[in-house]
Amino acid sequence: MRFIATTLLLGMGTAAGLLCSCGSSESGTQNNAGNDSAAHTANTSKYLSQPLVSHIYTADPSAHVFNGRIYVYPSHDTATGIPEDDLGSHFDMKDFHVLSMDSVGGKVTDHGVALDIKSIPWAKRQLWAPDAAFANGTYYLYFPVKDQQDVFRIGVATSNKPEGPFTPAATPIKGSYSIDPCVFKDDDGKFYMYFGGIWGGQLQRWNSNTYDSAKGNRNPEELAVLPRVAPLASDMGSFAAPVKELTITDEKGNLFKEKDNNKRFFEASWMHKYNGKYYFSYSTGDTHNLCYATGDSPYGPFTYKGVILNPVEGWTSHHSIVQKDGKWYLFYHDVQLSGKTYLRNVKVTELHYNPDGTIQTITAVTK
Repeated sequence: MRFIATTLLLGMGTAAGLLCSCGSSESGTQNNAGNDSAAHTANTSKYLSQPLVSHIYTADPSAHVFNGRIYVYPSHDTATGIPEDDLGSHFDMKDFHVLSMDSVGGKVTDHGVALDIKSIPWAKRQLWAPDAAFANGTYYLYFPVKDQQDVFRIGVATSNKPEGPFTPAATPIKGSYSIDPCVFKDDDGKFYMYFGGIWGGQLQRWNSNTYDSAKGNRNPEELAVLPRVAPLASDMGSFAAPVKELTITDEKGNLFKEKDNNKRFFEASWMHKYNGKYYFSYSTGDTHNLCYATGDSPYGPFTYKGVILNPVEGWTSHHSIVQKDGKWYLFYHDVQLSGKTYLRNVKVTELHYNPDGTIQTITAVTK
């Protein structure tokens, strides 16, 4: 996720800053999550879950089960000293680490650097939230990063191992843009990429798949920006059809307006399937909810159903949902270790469905 400039810690009641997709900000580089926690010792919050790792800061977790093991593909937060702004310039990630575990609650392994921005020929800065997939006997890592024109594109890298290291393609995926790729494999074996993020994620600048650098954020009474979807070709490195908007409506079939910011899409797309239904989940960004909508097709339309995760400590929310050993899990992040919106830590908790298929809302922190 990504951005801002003031400093707003949700749930802590402290005014902090906006952010979205990745993280960094104050001077100096912070790689050890434990070193920054001293300033946070006065926090009396009670947490539903504890961080998966504490030796580095991690966020935006995309979890998958490969070969019976859970692999988590997160952003890697560090403090790079870049001043905070509303476009998230201070979220200046440089690489990705891959985490894995045999089961939730088991030992977590950090496999080290899986991909470095220096190895991506077309990349300029800001390596934001990734996702991964397996096909053709190959593991694919999808990532957003700004090109030499400072426009976010989505790239792909490959490996013969789920933990990498990954070798990036020489160019971004043709027709790709914005941030937060989520790659979903349907039951028929077809893959779809969902993506997009407004504000610093630049999605509001794209109309009919054409970029307009002068396009600003939507006004409250305007229709909200919609996420995007495209089918992946068999090579997993290109789109098989043009990018389309993904429709999300209320129960009456009405599109949300920008002022409906407790329900409208902001960023952090995720798709999963449960009992034959497609569940599209996402972050509302500036209101800090993780919400979901359901539909009967990978293209939607999707009907808003409710909140998966209430606001956590920190500005951003970004997640993934995965099934393992008969249970469903929500991977998410907060700022328990650092108390800073740009130095986050990944967590996991069990997800529960009601008999009618709705998801039980989770509250991950209490005061």
